[in-house]
Amino acid sequence: MPVKRPPKRVKPDASYRYFNKEINWLEFDLRVLEEAEDVSNPLLERVKFLSIFSSNLDEFFMIRVSGLLEQVDSGLIEPSDDGLTPLEQLAVIRTRVLQLIKQSSRLFKNELLPALDATGVHICNYDDLNDAQKKKLRDYFEQEVYPVLTPLAFDPGHPFPHISNLSLNLAVVIRGPEGEHFARVKIPGILPRLVPVDWTIETTASDDPAPARQRGFVWLEQLVAANLEMLFPGVKVLKSYPFRVIRDADLEIREDEAGDLLQAIQDSLNRQRFGDVVFLSVEKSMPENIRLILSANLEIDQEDIYPIDGPMGLSDLMQLYDLDMPWLKDAPYRPRQLALLQQPNNIFRVLRNQDILLHQPYDSFSPVVEFIQAAATDPEVLAIKQTIYRVGSNSPIVEALARAATNGKQVSVLVELKARFDEENNIEWARALEKAGAHVVYGRIELKTHCKVALVVRKEADGIRRYVHLGTGNYNVKTAQIYTDLGLLSSRPEFGADATTLFNSLTGYSLQATYTKLLVSPGGIRHALMEKIEREIQHAKEGREGHLIFKMNALVDFDCIDALYRASQAGVKVDLIVRGMCSLVPGVPGLSENIRVTSIVGRFLEHSRIYYFRNGDAENEEVYLGSADIMQRNLDRRVETLFPLEDPHIKHYVMDTLLPTYLKDNSNTHVLLPDGTYKRLTLQDGQEPFSAQRYLMEHTTENELHILPQHPAEEARVV
Repeated sequence: MPVKRPPKRVKPDASYRYFNKEINWLEFDLRVLEEAEDVSNPLLERVKFLSIFSSNLDEFFMIRVSGLLEQVDSGLIEPSDDGLTPLEQLAVIRTRVLQLIKQSSRLFKNELLPALDATGVHICNYDDLNDAQKKKLRDYFEQEVYPVLTPLAFDPGHPFPHISNLSLNLAVVIRGPEGEHFARVKIPGILPRLVPVDWTIETTASDDPAPARQRGFVWLEQLVAANLEMLFPGVKVLKSYPFRVIRDADLEIREDEAGDLLQAIQDSLNRQRFGDVVFLSVEKSMPENIRLILSANLEIDQEDIYPIDGPMGLSDLMQLYDLDMPWLKDAPYRPRQLALLQQPNNIFRVLRNQDILLHQPYDSFSPVVEFIQAAATDPEVLAIKQTIYRVGSNSPIVEALARAATNGKQVSVLVELKARFDEENNIEWARALEKAGAHVVYGRIELKTHCKVALVVRKEADGIRRYVHLGTGNYNVKTAQIYTDLGLLSSRPEFGADATTLFNSLTGYSLQATYTKLLVSPGGIRHALMEKIEREIQHAKEGREGHLIFKMNALVDFDCIDALYRASQAGVKVDLIVRGMCSLVPGVPGLSENIRVTSIVGRFLEHSRIYYFRNGDAENEEVYLGSADIMQRNLDRRVETLFPLEDPHIKHYVMDTLLPTYLKDNSNTHVLLPDGTYKRLTLQDGQEPFSAQRYLMEHTTENELHILPQHPAEEARVV
């Protein structure tokens, strides 16, 4: 049902100690949009960022706004700790989203379209094409588009059609013998949104001497609109207006109804198509009577209708990024291959002697793939256990796990079926692994398993040895090329023992596991973080230097934020590198003047989590990596891990090189201000630009981190 909204924008009370996480998330998407506005980025990279901005906004409504609407429907009127009720949050969000939509539309229309046109990429309006081009497009429409279109009438004999999530549609007004009627035509998502236009035909608007170098496109919805008479023969098509729908896509599994989690996930995915509408975008010129038909039948409040001046669903612009025009993109980057692992010795022999830290995408992800592939075929390997969250399609890791099972090894895989937007992929992988003979566990209904852990058990001359991979990111070959993540390969006995305990708790009924090195949620990470922050406070009170550096994706847990406030008040220096949501208010005298919050948005998506504790002096510093952000869900409702860096070379690299590199960035860094806005750093007089991501691309760290086999200290470092 529609809900009533406050008539005006509600500002958060400045006396509150926290930023609202939903509103702060929109500030993150603004930083993505600013990358699209940045003329120093290659043109197709700017187009890519605009596409990502639009895709992010879709997900924001599918998950975060839908959650707020559910709170309103349930009657929740109390403000959260950030001072805003759900209704007030929705009011602020609407105002901010309208601003962002206008800003993105202006960027596309006034800057990106002319820039693309100047480089030979023409996104045309259908009406501006010449007759020859329209003739070819008509042929394409008749052969490829028309057969998949289904016009749906709406009248007393035809119920209002279902409008699926993320679908682009045309609201069509027709006049027949009985007067005017409304019909809906869905723009097929299986066809390219940008339809190629034959630019070898000389156009009236271009005298380019080399038309073969030109690329033309027209929006699919315009092509459909121009040929609607084929869908409605015998009646007059008066007008059509595009509109787009976003539905609640937050998958919900009820514990008391989910005897079979796999079946429950499948049922929920089917229901997802019919989730409540949370966002309706309409063409700005759409008349009020058509808007009323849509809002009434989609059961959406007028406040949730967003007029758009230009094309909708700009996430489809990613199609342009696939054009073979490398001069309009960032120079290709080839990840480093570690020389240590190119030696003829197998990976297990290398790991017997030392830990290996991998930093994607600067280091190749191939050693992780080869680690699992080697385990699948090595006759001495007895068992492989691994968590799977988002591995993508055509995963070589899952294929290796299946091969290991067919080779007779004990393979146990925790497949998280509730990985958002990857549920269908993971269902397919789960079935494939079961068919191969692997033991597949789906985790607990009430908890997501988000940790990234792989364990290999191998029989060796001196007994059983366990090898592990512990990481901050998913076992996904594709995202490993664009997400920054850290992973550790190790044969340290404590890590192997803890990984065994973790998998036993995931596949069995144990809830009271004890760990030697790993910090494990629910419970363990929160307790350890709070304890270590309080320890830092005590060091500062006793006159020792206190310093915390946390790098993460989100910081929204109020208890941890309060602990960081106390640390600031005690004189602890706190550097927070938070890519996305941050509810902490920095730089407030008496509360957080010793806290600095930055966010880096650049070529790669910052995804690694690093937690550094000074712990009194240089002899006792601690560094933890892992999968957990400082969010209530990660600390209390997910299975997460943080792991310490024990190897001194690796630990000092992260402390002395990697973290300072991020803190030094002045090219892609935005600083969070006490008013909740972000300010992009600008160069001061005489200051040289410094990009952390570029530095890490250009400077190899292999010699710092990885001792080659011929190094005389090798044997001394055997774990």
